[in-house]
Amino acid sequence: MKTIGLIGGMSWESSAVYYEIINNEVKKLLGGFHSCKSIMISVDFAEIEALQHNDDWDALNNTMVSSAKKLEIAGADIVILCTNTMHLCAESIIKNISIPFLHIAEATGKEIRNQKIKKVGLLGTKFTMEKDFYKNILTNDFGIEVLIPTSEEREIVHNIIYNELVHGQIKNDSRKLYKKIIQNLEAKGAEGVILGCTKIPLLIKDSDVNIHIFDTTKIHAKKAVEWAMKG
Repeated sequence: MKTIGLIGGMSWESSAVYYEIINNEVKKLLGGFHSCKSIMISVDFAEIEALQHNDDWDALNNTMVSSAKKLEIAGADIVILCTNTMHLCAESIIKNISIPFLHIAEATGKEIRNQKIKKVGLLGTKFTMEKDFYKNILTNDFGIEVLIPTSEEREIVHNIIYNELVHGQIKNDSRKLYKKIIQNLEAKGAEGVILGCTKIPLLIKDSDVNIHIFDTTKIHAKKAVEWAMKG
């Protein structure tokens, strides 16, 4: 088994879910007393959130690269970033480390292709929904059409993430809003929906919607274990 390096803390609640999934997956595969060999470096999300909303991606790149390098020095064999939005820094990370980096959109694209789905909705922060770093991988590498909510709906999705979910607040009214937004994407032809923020699965489950859910936290974590076991 290889050692998985995790960059966490964005937010710590979703990083805890990564850690739980990874260790449960290893236990399921190996049984007994087995758990995952892993190293996590956790950042202060207050600093990250402020830089995101100040649009200071140079500073964010530096923070993510520094974290990845620390994981490599500590003995990690692969790096995963426990957040969707911060994959805006993926290119910089990849350029500055010599171990593999498992991109969350690539892992998700493979899973969507396995389900033979061609059109999906994408929920996440406004950075993830509006910028091309995520959608381009799905479209260019996997031939998947990506639909995003309306401008007003994107604002709702984004605000619930930052005002509630990153603080561990799970509200039924917010769940209803998300369900309605997903229904609107379904009406536009989406065969599935990507929960493209690692906090959203804390709010939305399979039973909440009629179309296929792609839980990026679960997909990414399981792909990391698959790599570590094969490695």
